[in-house]
Amino acid sequence: MRPLLTLFVVAATCAGAASAQEYPKLKAGQWDMTIVSAKGNTNAAPVKSTMCTDDALQRDMIAMGAGMSREMCTKSEFKRDGARYIVVAECKLGESKFVSRSVMTVSGDTSYHTEISASYDPPFMGMKESQTTLDGKYAGPCRDGLVPGDFIGPGGQKFNMKNIAASRTLPLPSTAPTQPSAPAKATK
Repeated sequence: MRPLLTLFVVAATCAGAASAQEYPKLKAGQWDMTIVSAKGNTNAAPVKSTMCTDDALQRDMIAMGAGMSREMCTKSEFKRDGARYIVVAECKLGESKFVSRSVMTVSGDTSYHTEISASYDPPFMGMKESQTTLDGKYAGPCRDGLVPGDFIGPGGQKFNMKNIAASRTLPLPSTAPTQPSAPAKATK
């Protein structure tokens, strides 16, 4: 969960540099995402997740990122170059200052590739620097009972981004193993 938490904070503050009119509009529906993070010279295994989105959620995420950016960053520069969106930010995360550069390349409204490099001083959660790639691909309409804002992480943990935006807190993973629910008792 640590890479997801870090990526969420860095990506949200980077997204905040752009206004909703400048940022790419992605197709509403279910998105499959793959995150690959590297800390120093160590590559982590790809992390896969799923998210259901719509236009309102995209606007909310950009607004939340803008708010985080205003609170955390002393510098946040946004530049669009065709299908590429480039953000350079200098922000504070806990006791660490981080400098990040994010390049998002979109293919229409159905896929994107983002590369984020960041350095932390002092190290944040043991990291001096990180390189992260995030690939997103539209998978179709939301299915399996997902509603806009639902996010399913690599361990199957599910939360709704709208609830996070409302509470401004990040979900923390449970350390307890997931237990199957008890079968319902039959009534006579």
